This record gives sequence, structure tokens and C-alpha cells, in this order.
Amino acid sequence: MGMDPLSAHLDRGWELFSQGDAKGARACARRALEIDGSSPEAHTLLGQVAAQGGEYDTAMEHFRTAMALDDGYPDPMLNAAELLIHPLQDYEGAIELCDEVLEFVDTREEIVDAMLLKFDALLAKGDDEDAKRLLDALPEGPYEQPGQSFLVGRARFEVGDAEQAEAHLADALRDDARNPDVHYYLGLVREQKRDWRGAAVAFLECRGLDRDLPAPPWSLPREQFHRTVVRALELVEAPIARALEGALVVVDDQPGVEVVAEGIEPRAPLLLDGLGGEAPPEGPGRLVRLFVYQRNLERLCGAIEELEDEIAHQVSEEVRHLLGATDARKVAAPTVAPDDDRKKPRKTRN
Repeated sequence: MGMDPLSAHLDRGWELFSQGDAKGARACARRALEIDGSSPEAHTLLGQVAAQGGEYDTAMEHFRTAMALDDGYPDPMLNAAELLIHPLQDYEGAIELCDEVLEFVDTREEIVDAMLLKFDALLAKGDDEDAKRLLDALPEGPYEQPGQSFLVGRARFEVGDAEQAEAHLADALRDDARNPDVHYYLGLVREQKRDWRGAAVAFLECRGLDRDLPAPPWSLPREQFHRTVVRALELVEAPIARALEGALVVVDDQPGVEVVAEGIEPRAPLLLDGLGGEAPPEGPGRLVRLFVYQRNLERLCGAIEELEDEIAHQVSEEVRHLLGATDARKVAAPTVAPDDDRKKPRKTRN
């Protein structure tokens, strides 16, 4: 017996979404709604497509519609919670949704999903102790749901438990060796354990896999992105601008294999070279060189509207770091606190 048309469109839509075909996934969801205008699954798929494209308000509307159509369907609630954590930064709202899900779900996989999202929200709002207690209460592995071993390993890394993190990430690697996030966090864990060779191997693998991922649908052509970088540099405060005066600005997709092998993270948003320290008396080494990595910045932002501010923020933070941020005569005090959580990507739920 064949699959009914509604289910066929939804299954095809999720498959296309997982392959990065947002346009095809949206078309499948629309066709599903033509068959059943009250399908919560179709609205959930549309919400995920909108979120991936940076249309956060539209995504939340679809998730809320799906919740209203079926208040016992956890997927739109968890997807909405994930969106509230990043980029919307409504941590209390995310925690409330996770708690609501935990009140009625009974499968182990759904409980783990909700607890991990609540962990992310608690950590992002600074409740480190509550986050660690929640992680300690997590059902023990092995985890059969795709991606959960990685998320548990990442969470263990966040609380400084390198041994447990590495064990779960090793499980995740066996589940999906093509997931660049797994290799990235393995690199971070190995760095923490001072396994420099192992970290370099993991980071190089991450870089290669990242290179093969499709660009976000809103990604700019290289020339337009370069102009965006130039505009962003006009936003930095005067002391930062003076430190960068005459700098050579180079735009690329991601750091090269040589610098990754030397210890630069493959997802670094930029690299500033030649600032601070002793410069050679002559030659190219005297140049300040700013390398800006487009794909890594796009991963941080999630939407085109955020690019300029994010570039300006990252450049300012790097200059302060290199020149010594405690000296107010060198650089101005930061106006925005760095948000490290934004640098740690979460695998898309589907």
C-alpha cells in the first residue's frame, strides 16, 4: 500500500530540507497545506525553512500555528525553543517551552532533546550550575537518535568534562563521520587535553567537510561581501580604526590548511596578523593583514542583516585582544559583551 499524498509531500520536503534545498522543501510544504490546511507538520517544515533563511518572525509564526493545531506535538515547540535561544536570545521563553514539552513527552529521545535544549538556554543565560545539574540528570547513553551523541558530547565540553565529551563525540563520529560539527568539537576537546596533533587532524577534517556544505541562501557574492567588510570597518570606534589604518584586507571562504595545521580554528571568523609585537624592519611582515572568512561569519550570523555589526564586533574584539584590552589608552572599552555561545554552532534539528 502506497504512502498517502500528504505524507509523501512532507517526507519529500524534509528530505529536501536536509539536503539544503530550501526552495524545494517550501514547495512541498505548500503542497501539503493544499491537501490539509491544518497540518501541523507542514507548518513545522515551513518554520524550519524560514528559520534557515533568517526569516525568524515568519518561522515563529509557523511554529506557533503548529502548536495551536496540535498542543501535543513536541517538534514545533522544540524548534521554536531552539530559535529563541539563538538568534533571538529569549532564554526564559525557551526554558518555558522545554519545561512544557518535558511535562508530556514520554519517549527517551524526546526527553533528551528537550533537556539538551534547556541546558543550552540555561548556559546561555549564565545559570552554569543549573545547567550542569540538568546535564547530570540526563538519561545515560548510548543514544540511538541521530545527532544526540554529538549534542551530549558538546554539552559535556561546555561544562569542562573533556573525558566524557570525547567519549560521546567518538560515538557521534561512528554514527556520522561526515558531520563537521563532530570533528570541530573533537578538535576543541583535544586542544583542551593538549593533544595538538589530534586537534589539528580533527580541525583539518572539519575544514574539509565545511567546505563541501552549501552556502546559506542569503550568501553574498564575494565582491559584495568585501564591500560589506569595508562598511563594517567604518563602524568600529576610532582607536580600533587607528590600529587598522593601512591594513591589507583579504576576504576568503575559510582559513587555509596551512594556518589550520598551525593551530588556528577552522571556524575562526577572522585572523589579524602583524598587529602587536615586534615587526621586522622592512618587507611584507610590517603590513597589518586582516583575513576575513566569509563562510564562518555567515555561520555566526544566520541572516544578512547581522553581517556588518558582527564583522565590526569580531574585528574590535580581536584588536583589543592583541593590543591588551586593559589599556584604555590603546583601545576603547567594549560596548557589547562578547557572546561566545554564538561561535558554537548547533546542528539543525529535523
